[in-house]
Amino acid sequence: MKKIILPTDFSENAWNAIFTALKIYSDVKCHFYIVNAYEPGVLKPLGTESHKRLDVIYDSLSQHSEKELAEIQTYLDKNHHNLQHSFETISLGSTLEEAMQKIAKEKDADLIIMGTQGATGAKQVFLGSNTVKVIDKLPNISILAVPDSFNFQKLKTVLYSTDYMKGYDKFELDSLLELVNIWNANIEIIHVTEEFALNETQQTNKNILEERLSGLNFTFVDLPFKSSTAYTIGQYTNNKTSDILGITRHHHTFWEKVIGEPVVKKLAFHSEIPLLILPEK
Repeated sequence: MKKIILPTDFSENAWNAIFTALKIYSDVKCHFYIVNAYEPGVLKPLGTESHKRLDVIYDSLSQHSEKELAEIQTYLDKNHHNLQHSFETISLGSTLEEAMQKIAKEKDADLIIMGTQGATGAKQVFLGSNTVKVIDKLPNISILAVPDSFNFQKLKTVLYSTDYMKGYDKFELDSLLELVNIWNANIEIIHVTEEFALNETQQTNKNILEERLSGLNFTFVDLPFKSSTAYTIGQYTNNKTSDILGITRHHHTFWEKVIGEPVVKKLAFHSEIPLLILPEK
C-alpha cells in the first residue's frame, strides 16, 4: 500500500492538491494522511502578558484544526467511494515542515503531495515559502507540489529535467517511473544548456539514464538557455501539454539553479503544472 501525506491549511489550494492526489492515484491502493499543522509558537510574545490567554488561544487553534479535519473526513466519506483509498487525519501543533518530518518518519511515507502558493500571494508565483521549507527539510522523500490553478485530467507526458552532471541511482527515479507506468505516459528528458555538446561525464550519465528508461516511451530534448534555467524550463512547460515536471534535488548544482536561487532571490519559478521533486539517494 502506498502511503501519501496531504498537508492542508483548509484553503482551496490545499483542496486542489487533495483532489489531484486522489485522481492521479485513483487505481492505486493508498492510505492518505491528511495533516494540519497549526503553529502556536508565533503567539509566544503574548505569554509575557498572560500565559492563561495564550493557553486559550492554543486550545482554540487545536479545536479549529480538529473541527476542520473532521469536516474533510466527513466530506471524503460521503463523496469519495474509491475502495482503493483510505484516510487518516492528523492535527499537530508545530510548524508545517516539522509536522511533515514527524509524520513522514513515523508512518514511513512514500510521498508528500501539497498545494503551493507564492509567498507574495500572486498566482503566477509557483513555489511559496512553506513549500520551499518542506522541500529543504525533507530531502529523502519525493514531494509533488501542485499549483492552485492546475486541473488534473490525465497523465499523458512527464517531463524530467536534468543536466546529466550527476549519476542516476537505481531507485532515484522510482516515484516518477511509477507515475509513468500507472498512466502509460510518455517521458521527455529536457536539458537546458548553452553548449549542446556533452562532456564525457554527461554522456556517460545520459547513457545510464537511457538504460534506466529502457522499455518506456521517452525522448531527449535540448533547450537553449534563456535568461535562467528556471525561466527556460518554465517557458517550455507552459507551452506544452505535459502534466508533471520531475527534478532531482542535486544540492548546490542543478537543484540550486532551478529552485534555490530563484526562490531565495524571489525571481519566481513559474509553472502551470505540478513539480515532482525527487530525492537524491
